[in-house]
Amino acid sequence: MNIGEIARRSGVSRSTVSYALSGKRPVSEGTRRRIQAVIDELGYQPNAAARALKEGRTRTIALVIPPASQRLTDVQLGFVASIVDAAARADLDVLLSPSGGEHDRSFERVVSGRRVDGVILMEIRLDDDRVARLGQIGLPFVGIGRTARPESMSWVDIDYETLIARCVHHLADLGHRQVALVDRSAELAAAGYGPSHRAQAGFTRAAAERGLTGVRACCADDAAAGLTCVERLLAAHPGLTAIATINEAAIPGMYRALAEAGRKVPADFSIAGVSARHWAENLHPPLTAADVPADELGARAMELLLQRIADPGIPHRHLLVAPPISLRGTTGPARVRESS
Repeated sequence: MNIGEIARRSGVSRSTVSYALSGKRPVSEGTRRRIQAVIDELGYQPNAAARALKEGRTRTIALVIPPASQRLTDVQLGFVASIVDAAARADLDVLLSPSGGEHDRSFERVVSGRRVDGVILMEIRLDDDRVARLGQIGLPFVGIGRTARPESMSWVDIDYETLIARCVHHLADLGHRQVALVDRSAELAAAGYGPSHRAQAGFTRAAAERGLTGVRACCADDAAAGLTCVERLLAAHPGLTAIATINEAAIPGMYRALAEAGRKVPADFSIAGVSARHWAENLHPPLTAADVPADELGARAMELLLQRIADPGIPHRHLLVAPPISLRGTTGPARVRESS
């Protein structure tokens, strides 16, 4: 059953039926009742597009993720799962859209065609063209992460600067004097990836406060890169005894590099970082880490987005979280070297 048949049985035009369903133009009460009677008799159910026209909404949001060719980390997957779950509870569909490089065409199609009611952006850069574009067209959006102008948008974020500083202070309390920061990839850092720059700021500040020798290394998001990264660090800095990291995907490779170098964790070497809780708990040994509350942050991002969809003029809201460090099996006292 379609609008044409309803129009024929109601004795009106197709456009009149469409106006009655969408509310875009006024229809007399008598005509509206006649159309509704035919709809009720036939059991007609308007399709999703018709309902969206009537409500002025698509009941769909876009979740803009890193490029699909890259492996999502456990923290990123946690955000995706929590947002999809929160959207389902709000009776919304989620359209996943990659962005970055050639994938920016997908982002542009999503936001320019009014196919969605709002957008949640992941992996925010300090100067992010996507944020500028969404602000330009007036489409409600929320970031998981923030730009260098955090007051200009609504966002939820992890306080990487504070958390990495806490990791450094924890390692210093254990007597470690030479510590490395293992960051995300050099490409992300060069693109202005916020967590990389904030982690570096926290690391540099804490190392200076504690009088530590600190070195920073960038590393791709996989175990092979973690292996190579730590091999190079140990070769260049043989006195290194600890690592602070935001690169959870590379940690298994770090473990392997330390094992192959004869460094036992935590007896000879310590690692602390920022990670998804279940990932940290299932490593061997379990990782001392600040556990990212992806479920909470994803739900709050959805809450903020729904508020902006309902009232785009409301003030921007922000949530910055710094969960405590959970002490597990990868940090211990720095090994005292025997004097000869």
